[in-house]
Amino acid sequence: MTLEEVLTIIEGKVISSQVDLSCEVRMACGADLMSDVLSFTHAGTILLTGLTNPQVVRTAEMAEITAIVFVRGKLPPPETVSLADSKGIPLLASKYTLFETCGRLYGEGLPSCGLFEPVLKRWQKVFESAPDVNASRRVS
Repeated sequence: MTLEEVLTIIEGKVISSQVDLSCEVRMACGADLMSDVLSFTHAGTILLTGLTNPQVVRTAEMAEITAIVFVRGKLPPPETVSLADSKGIPLLASKYTLFETCGRLYGEGLPSCGLFEPVLKRWQKVFESAPDVNASRRVS
């Protein structure tokens, strides 16, 4: 999905001075805890958040976030916009809540970057290799 498609889906606005709307986004993360962003995101993620301070941009840079979407109609202060522009991280805004903005994108096929897939793969391996405890109870 491109940033242009994201903007259309969330009925968003561009905040940054220069944004490549053809930039591809592979997944999304909705979070206000920057520790969660560092723990659960991957390169190519778009971050949706209600936090507007410069720390969001610093976290996004460390996590290789593709773009930041501010939700609930919030707009970042000038120092956040300036830092994002200097780091090349596009800033967008949505009038919708975090829940609805995430839901709109997920509903259009943009996957979550949560840890569910790695956990499911790990559990699948455990269950596949575990003995069938009910096998002796089955009647042929």
